[in-house]
Amino acid sequence: MDGSPTVLEIVGQPSAQPIPLSIQAAGNFLAKKYGQAVQGILLYGSCLRAGTDQDGLVDCYVIVDHYTSVYPSLWLAVLNRWLPPNVFYGEVNLEERVVRMKYAVLSLEDFERSVTPQWFHSYFWGRFAQPTAVMACPSQAMGQRIISGLRRAVLTFLGNVLPQLPQKFSAKDAWSIGLALSYGAELRAESKGRTTTLWESNQSYYEQVAHAAFSVHFPKVKVIEENGKTLYEIEPSWWNKTKNRIGWIVRKGQGKLLSILRLMKAAYTFQGGADYLIWKIERHSGVKVELTPAQRKHPIWAGITIFWRLYRQGAFR
Repeated sequence: MDGSPTVLEIVGQPSAQPIPLSIQAAGNFLAKKYGQAVQGILLYGSCLRAGTDQDGLVDCYVIVDHYTSVYPSLWLAVLNRWLPPNVFYGEVNLEERVVRMKYAVLSLEDFERSVTPQWFHSYFWGRFAQPTAVMACPSQAMGQRIISGLRRAVLTFLGNVLPQLPQKFSAKDAWSIGLALSYGAELRAESKGRTTTLWESNQSYYEQVAHAAFSVHFPKVKVIEENGKTLYEIEPSWWNKTKNRIGWIVRKGQGKLLSILRLMKAAYTFQGGADYLIWKIERHSGVKVELTPAQRKHPIWAGITIFWRLYRQGAFR
């Protein structure tokens, strides 16, 4: 490639950036909690983009060796294996304030499989294709192994998006359309302008990684310069476009069901889960929901009874 950075180098950039002390404290809390089982602690989401945990939850993934080594009860390990990831809530005190975090537990085996085309749904490779920082690892070799997984997620994401793009497209088109497809395959409590916000928050990253990927890993894509802008061109076959479109339709149906199951599971495993779910819905969609005492006591039942009402009010898209 003419000396330009590779996809591997670009996806490793967030891990080389300084992490604020408050977010480091969250990572240290998780490293201590899961001990030797930790293979990596990943930071992603709004706190990584903003560089602060103010007015939000620190979003982390804890990559572990095996589910059975981190849970005191077998049923949590079974849930994590059956429908990964398990999501939990944590707090750490720092300088007279509380740092709040939401973290998901995923085995190294599931992580490495979930970023490849073997994992049909976009839930994982759609997330890990976005900027992600490795905050802690037991070794440099493991850190590189995880970053290689992030690289694989980018290639899987772009490969699944490419047939849905116009013949001539920009990096912004690729990411905006791809993120919209990925979010559309879940029950997302997000505004319609969410993909634009994500693009603008990390435009340089997305442009660099798209250029590195399309220039090297997708030989059918032509890189062209037009009016001082870098564009890409491809002529996918009718069959590939049709097959890919069907795949996204299936992901959308599959993802709605999986999202409901994950929300119900999170309400059970996540301390204060029902309140968190309602808070997140209100934060992103503006739809306000009041929980009854019975719903707080039985969060899974609450998820079933309020889901349809939230959907009709436009909380999920």
